[in-house]
Amino acid sequence: MFANFLIGLREGLEAALVVGILVAYLVRSGRRDLLPQLWAGIAIAVLASLAFGAALTFGPQGLTFEAQEAIGGTLSVVAVGLITWMIFWMGRTARFLKRDLHEKLDSAVRSGRWAVLVMAMLAVGREGLETALFLWAGAQATGRSTQPLLGAVLGLAVAVALGWLVYRGAVRLDLRVFFSWTGLALIVIAAGVLSYGVHDLQEAGILPGLNHLAFDVSAAVPPSSWYGTVLKGVLNFSPATTWLELAAWVLYLVPTLLVYVRTVWFSGPPTKGSAAPAPVPAAGAGRPLGAPTTGGTPR
Repeated sequence: MFANFLIGLREGLEAALVVGILVAYLVRSGRRDLLPQLWAGIAIAVLASLAFGAALTFGPQGLTFEAQEAIGGTLSVVAVGLITWMIFWMGRTARFLKRDLHEKLDSAVRSGRWAVLVMAMLAVGREGLETALFLWAGAQATGRSTQPLLGAVLGLAVAVALGWLVYRGAVRLDLRVFFSWTGLALIVIAAGVLSYGVHDLQEAGILPGLNHLAFDVSAAVPPSSWYGTVLKGVLNFSPATTWLELAAWVLYLVPTLLVYVRTVWFSGPPTKGSAAPAPVPAAGAGRPLGAPTTGGTPR
């Protein structure tokens, strides 16, 4: 439950921040006439993410056990790859998120109101599809019960609330610090998801070694015990782990953590050009898109 709560919180907050930045930019720029297209793009992205999650959940039903395990294992590996890329990308560029979105929105406004819809759909849709895939993989790894879904819903609800408070100015977040630390936790969770995906592929007969156990502590850590449930929910820990699962967990976790810490904490933030995006005239207005109504720097 905790793993899916963290996934829902981080990914949901990222999506909520994207929406808040786009809405605030249009409102402050005097382009409220583009808000319907923006919200339409966001709605399409949300519906597409829900449909993708439903397809992942119900699509494999009716297939053979081996086919379901093969699909589940493959998608778990894909989910780990995507979430790892996202963790590194966001850890390095979180501080530039607002500027990047403003630039893309300026470009969309120049192209027309329907380009705004497409831009919003792509910006939010990417977050939604990544979230659906990793939440599904995390739920598969932590057990087929209602707890993973409950954790994900709670995480998304907290993310929406935080996103709204940030938008209203009631809360200020250091995005680089937030995404850096949650990225660290997600790497640990992703290692467990990868190990579980390897186990699925072993059960499907695609990978060998299903009966070669590195350790079996089921007697000391029963899966049905409260501490077994906690370890499963937080770390995706399996009391009976094969050598291939253990190798995948170690070979992913150790180098990924080392590279992540060096990249995000010790290399310093990347530099970007300080040039502001080219202004776009607002319809019926004499000031450029993004220009402040009074003196000062637009936020």
